[in-house]
Amino acid sequence: MMAPIALTGADVFDGERTIRGAALLLDGERVGDIVAAAELPAGIPAEDLGGGLLAPGFLDLQVNGGGGYLVNDGPTARGLATMAAAHRRFGTTAMLPTLITDTETVTGAAIEAVAAAVGRVPGVIGLHLEGPHLAPSRRGAHRAELMRPMTEADADRLVAARERIGLLLVTVAAEQAPPALIRRLADGGVIVSLGHTDADYDTAMRAFDAGARMATHLFNAMSPLGHRAPGLVGAALDAGHVHAGIIADGHHVHPAALGVALRGKRRPGRLFLVTDAMSTVGVPGDRFDLGGRTVRRDGTRLTLEDGTLAGSGIDMAASLAWTVDTLGLPVEEALRMASAYPAEALGLKDGRGSLVPGAPADLVLLGPDLKVRRTWIAGRP
Repeated sequence: MMAPIALTGADVFDGERTIRGAALLLDGERVGDIVAAAELPAGIPAEDLGGGLLAPGFLDLQVNGGGGYLVNDGPTARGLATMAAAHRRFGTTAMLPTLITDTETVTGAAIEAVAAAVGRVPGVIGLHLEGPHLAPSRRGAHRAELMRPMTEADADRLVAARERIGLLLVTVAAEQAPPALIRRLADGGVIVSLGHTDADYDTAMRAFDAGARMATHLFNAMSPLGHRAPGLVGAALDAGHVHAGIIADGHHVHPAALGVALRGKRRPGRLFLVTDAMSTVGVPGDRFDLGGRTVRRDGTRLTLEDGTLAGSGIDMAASLAWTVDTLGLPVEEALRMASAYPAEALGLKDGRGSLVPGAPADLVLLGPDLKVRRTWIAGRP
């Protein structure tokens, strides 16, 4: 049991507003309260952070790798610890390790690895399976030969996996997962997201009505927004209960398109930041292997030999800064896109994404340049 402590000397963003001259009280693994620094209760030890902005830690729902490790290379709890540690340096205090389309054997290993890591590896809170029930026509960097329609047995296995892990997000194509199976997953507690699909607007809306509640990396690998054929992009923006991840790296989506989407999204659903990060985050190197194919790195841009984008090399802190600098969003709204909105998308009810009393003490300290100075998970620096 950790003793209470007060963090002072930094502005505090509680998820709604920025409070100046405040002290954040930590009560073990949870947030205790936010009080005026001048009114700090006697007897509580205080640590002066020396300036900056203290905010909820970032929550990344699509993380393929980091620290030189890629989930698809061999899912293990130790590997997940490596990638989680790499992303903590950039403010991510909770993540869903993500397996892109792979064999049943590797998928099973990923489920086992995450089941072993949740509650033991700081930052790993669940699993994102991006495939194999995707459309080959929108494969992106996925292996089309491993994609296939979902069966009832597949749905049963996914529900069983969710019961073991606790939090499971699955990306499917609407043409590979009919509404009845999407409903089966949703009723079983699996969070269903649409992605890598050519589904038209009506098909996508039927999938959302059946229980899908997210869209994976909006605009990328999906039917586009047209004036007579709104596609999945139009459906995701039009369906009020749907949330959607965006890759804000300057490569995956034009800033103007992201601006239009942000202004056009029907509420209460929101757009939130994901990195779609590969193994390159936190380590040097200009190339790596992805299922026997070489991926080249140019800054944060990762591509296969044919130029196809293969995930991203960006981290959440850099995504946050890009959203502020390029899209012109207020820092507070960009912070919500990195914490509160992904927590809402997952349906989390524990206060994650905010610094309200009782919320997990997952924190990030940012400098004026929005670069990460420190992180805490469950109150531990």
